[in-house]
Amino acid sequence: MGIIRTDAWLEKDVDNPLKICERLLPYFKGKTKREIYHELINFGMYQPSRYARNSQMKLIQQQAWEKVEQIFSKYKNSWNGPDIPIFIFPIAQAGGFFRREEKGKAGVTFPDKLFLFLSNLDDLKDIEALFVHEYHHACRMNQLNKKIEDYTLLDSLIIEGLAEYTVLRNCGREYLAAWCRMYTEKELLKFWNRYIKNDLDKRKNERGHDELLYGGGRIPKLLGYAVGFYIIENYYKNNHYSTKLSFSTSAYSYINDFKNIELK
Repeated sequence: MGIIRTDAWLEKDVDNPLKICERLLPYFKGKTKREIYHELINFGMYQPSRYARNSQMKLIQQQAWEKVEQIFSKYKNSWNGPDIPIFIFPIAQAGGFFRREEKGKAGVTFPDKLFLFLSNLDDLKDIEALFVHEYHHACRMNQLNKKIEDYTLLDSLIIEGLAEYTVLRNCGREYLAAWCRMYTEKELLKFWNRYIKNDLDKRKNERGHDELLYGGGRIPKLLGYAVGFYIIENYYKNNHYSTKLSFSTSAYSYINDFKNIELK
């Protein structure tokens, strides 16, 4: 599959995202175009605006689709990863409310498809870091072969931590997401004890899972992401790292090591 040429879709219908989401219907069985659009908005997809049109033009000028295709080919071959469709769209204007955004880029991954929301390709390594994070998700989801609704909070912590640790290994510390350094070690251990450790079995579709992962209300922002990265980084201080093993290693393997650290 690889890169779907959404640049052609955008040239025709950039001001009509519902028309664009109509083209996504074959990839979202049982959903309407409006349901697809609302789901993607949560993760950073644009809404019609001058900003969106400017981002679209810049992405076309910078050959975003061709360059992301090269990045995909590199990691698909290196990791023997799944050949899934990848969609590129402009990102929502800064200040929009969606779940995770880093320096004008965001993404969301499903087991069988991946979306990138971008404003430009000024730093291609930055885009590679986003791709590495999202494609690692796809690889792990495919190896685990588990229904999304069966993912627990522990699964979510580990999948996010592993994906960003893989960014560290492939792109360098300067390309880590801001949430990796949002809290001190002392704060993370306090939050772990206060909010997370007793809810590790909470399923994705249960109330409280997303609040603990993304933050909100009394829960610190992106807490689950930050704790997940902390768990994984600590694990690999004492264990050999293998990207391919990180796709299939049980989430409990990582947390058992972390519990020992927590008790010191």
